[in-house]
Amino acid sequence: MSPLSPSAPAYSWTLLRAGAFRLDAGSMFGLIPRTVWSRAVPTDDRGRMSVQHNCLLLESGGKRLLIETGTGDKLDPRSRDIFALEDRSILTALAEINLNPGDIHGVAVSHLHFDHAGGLTRLCRDGEAPDWTGPAGGMVGTRPDHSVKRTFPSATLFVQQQEWQDARLNRSVMTRTYFQDHLEPLADRLHLLHAPPPFTPHDNPLRDQLPSLPFEERVVPLPGFPGVGAFLTPGHTWGQQALIFRDTTNQTVVFVPDVLPTIAHAGQAYSLAYDVEPYTSCVTKHWLLSEAADRRWLLVLDHEPANPCVRVTRNDRGWFDLHPQPTP
Repeated sequence: MSPLSPSAPAYSWTLLRAGAFRLDAGSMFGLIPRTVWSRAVPTDDRGRMSVQHNCLLLESGGKRLLIETGTGDKLDPRSRDIFALEDRSILTALAEINLNPGDIHGVAVSHLHFDHAGGLTRLCRDGEAPDWTGPAGGMVGTRPDHSVKRTFPSATLFVQQQEWQDARLNRSVMTRTYFQDHLEPLADRLHLLHAPPPFTPHDNPLRDQLPSLPFEERVVPLPGFPGVGAFLTPGHTWGQQALIFRDTTNQTVVFVPDVLPTIAHAGQAYSLAYDVEPYTSCVTKHWLLSEAADRRWLLVLDHEPANPCVRVTRNDRGWFDLHPQPTP
């Protein structure tokens, strides 16, 4: 059954906040000058803007799917200070709605950077046997016996095959964002997805060009979760995906990754300095917002620190406006 079929199951969903943090604002806006983005985005005395780890919990037919996991609890004190990481995680958010990690049957992450997939594993507690032990590095300190547990012991991980391959090979403009401690322990829990790309490989689309392959043919289902689909949104990474489903109020909800992390990133060129292909991000943002406006999608933005739920309309300047909506 196609995830977009009118007869596909509907899902109830809950927005989970897995912790506020801060990122360098200049890096978050790439080539956009500070004099432009600073009108709408305040920063602290270290030039950082506030962002959030937004996650979704979907439920239908006794099955629970978690979208995104946040950074988790493994960063060392120095790294926590760099990112002003709030003292909470996806486990905190689940506990607040009386759920245990073992209650989650599937986890889908948009991509495997640490602030989206780091929460797939956690530090071992006293007396626990680790699921993986290896060298620590990056932002968790440096030692040979870093040990972690899988956070969601019964869950299958859904990620695009391209993203998994790039993460394992560390194909990224950032040298510290794909970490062994949230990749290797999940290697035997994977279901790799194969969504068709929006454009033919090696094609060079125009800035405002729309994909020739219809949207319905670019969405792939998540096995075990009928009515939930994934589609590629390349640019930030080559294998980045968005997640789409119909909810119990009959609206189509799309969880949007780092092609549009906050409301302040609505402009076409407002791409991240971390993007592997900023131009591709511009192209992706155009067709994504076009689809959202025409299909009346409710978008949930992955890092918006205020209300992340928005609808999209076209404006008289040839672009799009975002309109915050009540969070269900």
